[in-house]
Order: sequence, then C-alpha cells, then structure tokens
Amino acid sequence: MTKLVHSMIRVLNEAVSVQLYHDTFGLEVVDQLDFESFTLVYLALPTSTFELELTVNKNREKPYDIGDGYGHLAVVVDDLEEAHTTAAKANSIPGDIVDFSSGGERVARFFYIKDPDGYQIEVIEKGGRFA
Repeated sequence: MTKLVHSMIRVLNEAVSVQLYHDTFGLEVVDQLDFESFTLVYLALPTSTFELELTVNKNREKPYDIGDGYGHLAVVVDDLEEAHTTAAKANSIPGDIVDFSSGGERVARFFYIKDPDGYQIEVIEKGGRFA
C-alpha cells in the first residue's frame, strides 16, 4: 500500500510561516525536529494525516528562488467566500475568486494566496472532483 504523507517547502522565517498557515488554514504544529543546520516543522489539520513539512535552514538570510518548476499547493474548503475573508484577515493577500469552466461546465471555483516565501496556494471550493 502506498500513502502520501507530506509535502515539503523551504521557508525563511519559521514563526511567520507557521503563523500564516495556522491563521489562514488552521494548520497546527504536530511535530518539530531540530538539527544542527536546519529545523523541520510538521503542520497538519486535526482531520488529516497529510502533513506540510516546513524546512528552515538555519543562518539563511536570502529568500529562496522558487524557480519555474514549482506549481502550487492546494487545499479544499467548504465555504470559499469565508476562506477568502479569513485569508484577508490573516494578511495572506488573497487573489480574486475565479470560476474555472471547461465546455460550459464548472471545473472549480478558487483563489490563490502566496505564503511569506512566495509559494502559491490554491484554495478550492469543495465540490465536483474536489469533494
């Protein structure tokens, strides 16, 4: 059996990133491992076993270059308008809500935010293939 367990991103400021993911999505720190040159912080929702791993390289001062290979993380929410309001209150700077359709059928309703390190996060309304 195969099971997805986490996705990892590198962050510059642990406290700022943890706060944003908590305030915007309700993620909580479930584990933290401290090593000589880096720290791993695992975040998750109480309703999920999938984790977001934040890697904090110590003594790093320069922001990471996201590059052109990174796409985005995605989360599904019950109420997109409420999530948009919550993101704005958490200073996540949400983009406009988009109705994405193909052949006249709605594929998804969503918006994006960027975390403090520039990673894009797609916030999708629950429904259809994102039930």
